[in-house]
Amino acid sequence: MNGRGRSGGRPTLEEVAARAGVGRGTASRVINGSSRVSEHTRALVEAAVAELGYVPNRAARALAANRTDAIALVVPEPESRFFAEPYFSDVLRGVGAALAETDMQLLLTLAGSDRERRRLAQYLAAHRVDGVLLVSVHADDPLPELLEELGIPAVITGRRSADEPLACVDSDNLEGARAAVRHLLGRGRRAIATITGPLDVYGAQCRLDGYRQALAAAGAAPDEGLTAVGDFTEEGGGRAMAELLERRPQLDAVFAASDVMAAGARQVLRAAGRRIPQDVALVGFDDSVVARHMDPALTSVRQPIEEMGRTMTRVLLEQIARGPAAPGERPRIVLPTELVVREST
Repeated sequence: MNGRGRSGGRPTLEEVAARAGVGRGTASRVINGSSRVSEHTRALVEAAVAELGYVPNRAARALAANRTDAIALVVPEPESRFFAEPYFSDVLRGVGAALAETDMQLLLTLAGSDRERRRLAQYLAAHRVDGVLLVSVHADDPLPELLEELGIPAVITGRRSADEPLACVDSDNLEGARAAVRHLLGRGRRAIATITGPLDVYGAQCRLDGYRQALAAAGAAPDEGLTAVGDFTEEGGGRAMAELLERRPQLDAVFAASDVMAAGARQVLRAAGRRIPQDVALVGFDDSVVARHMDPALTSVRQPIEEMGRTMTRVLLEQIARGPAAPGERPRIVLPTELVVREST
């Protein structure tokens, strides 16, 4: 294999065809994986490819197929949150694993400001990607509608509502929260508080609903003083915990809607002289590296974040290959959660 054509440059498709004794179109069909060739012809072309060291021009192939061979992973959050939360890196790891055996390139885009969103909208309108993966979308975000208008295949994780029109992959937020609260009730806790995520995020609302449903099923009267709204950040978790202690100093358990917020809550509880779990039991959500390295180690609801990344990528690649699907025909996949019990409860 010399990797050079007759002219001394990169071997061309025409030279592969000539070496194999076939037409250019036949050589192209073999290289692009078409089944419309005989095994004998396929073997001749593959031998010529190997002998010449021919490398297909991916850009030309993509242009001919009206494709870019690229997808975008769009996170409509500020950079500070993206790098602070293990959730996003776990999603990215799953996406990367799903793309490892493909020719697709991945573009990571953070769109946490209005300027970044406008720039992203212009980029998408130029059809520079074949599809988009959307992570952590708020209810009023215009990006999903823009993708619909442009006809760009998209898959969302962290859907905006129960009637999400885009293809979506999510974890069972409702059951995860119910399991967390049932566990705390089983530990004999009765004044169970919750720190929610931002309630314009559907997953955060589902976790709050699960908390309320588990309490109602146990016959516990609702107490809005035991609910504080956070923002999925450590600082937000700390602020919410301080509010809860001021309103309900007798609380004996906290279900935080993320591990990162649970870490902020733990700092405030310790500063207030509350022991974990003796005085206040603490549960998080995600089962991230934060949970495993807290002291005491944090009981947390495990959601299969890497698997969510892999699954949404697989769904998107199928959409790109198949073409647009009607809203009612788009996949809606919900992956199970699992409570992982550790020393904080």
